[in-house]
Amino acid sequence: MAKHYDLERLGYGKNDILLMIHADDAGLSCSENAATIQALEMGIVNSYSIMVPCPWFRDMANFAKHHPHFDCGIHLTLTCEWKHYKFGPLLPYSEVPSLVDDHGFFHAKRELVKKLAKPQEVKKELKAQIDTALAAGIKPTHLDSHMFTLGLTKELLEVYRELGKEYHLPIFLSDQLLMDIGNPDALLESDNIVNEVHLGNLKAMKSTGLAELYTQKINTLKAGLNVILIHPAFDNMEMKQICVDHPNFGSQWRQMDFDFFTNPDTANLLKEKNVKPITWREIQKITL
Repeated sequence: MAKHYDLERLGYGKNDILLMIHADDAGLSCSENAATIQALEMGIVNSYSIMVPCPWFRDMANFAKHHPHFDCGIHLTLTCEWKHYKFGPLLPYSEVPSLVDDHGFFHAKRELVKKLAKPQEVKKELKAQIDTALAAGIKPTHLDSHMFTLGLTKELLEVYRELGKEYHLPIFLSDQLLMDIGNPDALLESDNIVNEVHLGNLKAMKSTGLAELYTQKINTLKAGLNVILIHPAFDNMEMKQICVDHPNFGSQWRQMDFDFFTNPDTANLLKEKNVKPITWREIQKITL
């Protein structure tokens, strides 16, 4: 059975509540980059990861290169879920045909990746993404997976592990997320997993907004390593066009993420609860 990270080896007490507030999808758009940078600079968002195949990757890579003190991972990407905004693999389509649709873009749905993607092509493309990030001057602290596609099958999960070992980087694993995507039995005894992952949800966003949900989650955090996954961006014309017919993790959702996690009241709540911030850089020290 997979194990949770040892809090004492990380330098904390076994009853401490550790929290990483992690911003996914940097590089996706200009809006995503600007909101992510602002959230990082304002304080409590303390980790982020970059999507290398996206059009705004270079902008975010430049930030990462010149601000290496921020905890930065590579958001390994195999899907493009947007209706009109499209991107595909770094490698020529002829080298990774199982990863693309008829137009040469990444598949829009995880189910298609699960059905069609060949593990050897997945590894080839993801190595290209990591190598491109390294060549751009990024010094990553970890690897994670866009839409958690690398947890879809045991074969893809093994590719994920191999990449972590090859590049000497911890990988983000969660039994909770594996269960959510229908692959609950894929973990190995050697895997390290976070205690709990927290996300917003569409129902809350449409009814009371995400602030109430996030406040509740913070108030009920348990001891161990917790991760809140957010996707900060501004609800502007660019993001509205990207998120056409896609309210789930859409532009309104992303604005709510930004607003809540840059609000001084949120920082005060974390202090009141004695929540201790942690980053992948700290985890990296005990896992490699």
